[in-house]
Amino acid sequence: MTTATRHPVELRYATASDVEAAPDASRVLLSLEGSRGTVGVRGRVKDSALFRDALAATFGILSSDLRYRGKDRTAYLAYLMKQGKRASAQIWEAQKAFLDNALEGEEKKDAVLDPVLTVDPDSVSLEVFSRDESAYARLSFDNALFDGREAAHGSTFLDVPPELPARLDRLRTYVPVSLEAHVALPARPSQPAREPRNVEVPHAWLRGFLQVQSAATLPASTCKLAPVDLYNLLFALRTRKAKKAPRALRFELVPGAPPRLVLEPWELVLEAHGGTYTGSAPAVVRTFGRQRLAALARLLPHAHSVRVQLLGPGLPVFWVIDMGAATLTLGLTGWTESGWSSAAAFDALMPRAVPDGLAEKLRNRLRAEGPLSFETLVANAGAPKESVRAALQLECLRGRVLFDVARGEYRPRELMPTPVDEAVIRYGSELEARAHRLLEGAGEVKLTKVHEVVGEGTRIHGEVVDREAVRSFFPSFMLDVEGRLREANCGCPHHRRSGVREGPCEHLLALRLAYSRRRAEEEALRQTPEGRKLIRAETRSYVRRDAESGLETVYRVSLDGQVVAVEWGPRTGESRHQRLWFDSDAEARGAYFSRLEKLAAEGYIDAASALV
Repeated sequence: MTTATRHPVELRYATASDVEAAPDASRVLLSLEGSRGTVGVRGRVKDSALFRDALAATFGILSSDLRYRGKDRTAYLAYLMKQGKRASAQIWEAQKAFLDNALEGEEKKDAVLDPVLTVDPDSVSLEVFSRDESAYARLSFDNALFDGREAAHGSTFLDVPPELPARLDRLRTYVPVSLEAHVALPARPSQPAREPRNVEVPHAWLRGFLQVQSAATLPASTCKLAPVDLYNLLFALRTRKAKKAPRALRFELVPGAPPRLVLEPWELVLEAHGGTYTGSAPAVVRTFGRQRLAALARLLPHAHSVRVQLLGPGLPVFWVIDMGAATLTLGLTGWTESGWSSAAAFDALMPRAVPDGLAEKLRNRLRAEGPLSFETLVANAGAPKESVRAALQLECLRGRVLFDVARGEYRPRELMPTPVDEAVIRYGSELEARAHRLLEGAGEVKLTKVHEVVGEGTRIHGEVVDREAVRSFFPSFMLDVEGRLREANCGCPHHRRSGVREGPCEHLLALRLAYSRRRAEEEALRQTPEGRKLIRAETRSYVRRDAESGLETVYRVSLDGQVVAVEWGPRTGESRHQRLWFDSDAEARGAYFSRLEKLAAEGYIDAASALV
């Protein structure tokens, strides 16, 4: 892993972006970065309201930051001084100086890339990533939105001054609106020429930006919603505030039935009206960060349909808003701030082994033929599907290929003048790199105890043999129902010195990754007869919701050696219990899986996929 933590980028803009609003006509002038060659687009906008609202919503996602910010207490200290309390002027000045330095450093730390504008033969798109690294958005305008479109194809950065979103709101839909986006906007008296600007983008930000796009290439469960379903969801979130966990948005997907959206902790059920779920198997998927969906409110008047792609627990979820001539793809990560609990999710976003030359071959084909689907790329690749998927995922991480979630196609797109080194963004920190080395041969990671605590989460204990330190450590932590890590403990010097205030130690990270990988392996193995023979103890939960009353029935089936225990009843009421003893482990195992298959045939959903 490289020692550098920032990626330097020089941005050269001829002038600043602006909006010229006049009584008879308006112009949106977008200034593009000029070092990437001639790139641009111009034309008259046919639907001014759609154009304005879509741009405003995208810029709102760009500036969003839901991270906790501490309060400035200098005013309170001044009040204490007036009251004669023990708060001297020296304390006040020291705190002001500290806050000034902290905020200055925070501004430098939050340096991010400007939005990326890409002009393709069939569309023009804009990509943004929120300041808190939790939301990715891609806004695409079809050629049908413009009259007299003129374009120079390519990708570059777009200047977005802080006042631009407010100026967009001044656009009036009853006057003609035109778009001019290119690198040679003439300098205007109100917007003088600008000096080159150097931006040092943190690798952590770049890592999140590219890995969210890489996640879009993974298989997903897809459901369709009507615009009124999104309205109902936003209305319910706006009129309620959860004061305690869990705070998930749960999707209940049953083949042949409309999807259900369940808001926790109120268990508020919202029936969808966009069609039935067409997947092959029922599933329950819990997603977090639902308050970030408020960014879509401005698009409701223009929405034709809504599609949700669910990748799995802890992974991003993609919301695709179809507005006719425009499409917004919103990718929400499983975290509001990239904390260490997301390490296992990031591990799943990295591609596996890629054959030499395959990634370059696929990228050259996309540049020559334009957007192509995965099936088309596989047809003539001369490599297995998994190798092709891994190669495309690698190109997404390098910033040279983009997966268009809305259309299901891969597109060429150069994020940087030179490709991003995937080794630089492979790990979020040196501790995470060391954790992976422990898993890959520099040590040995064992799961010694996994204890599921009903209603609280899972307690995980392990042993990590660190050959470099020539000793063993015994880390443990609690994984709560929202996938967050609690009550972490380890005997290494790093954890004894600072706990998790400076981030978790490599032993806790290694144990978290080992647990995530083992769960994935067990889920794949239990689908085979050979894998089922290895299972001696397991607990599964199945749920079914009554379509008329909305009440939910929960079955909890456990296998423990020669005993099968069944607990069933309404989620909020009293449960019934049954324990069955068998003469052998094989008989108990057969009865256990027969009960699970019977529940699935009766329309019950395996709720294990909902857990993080």
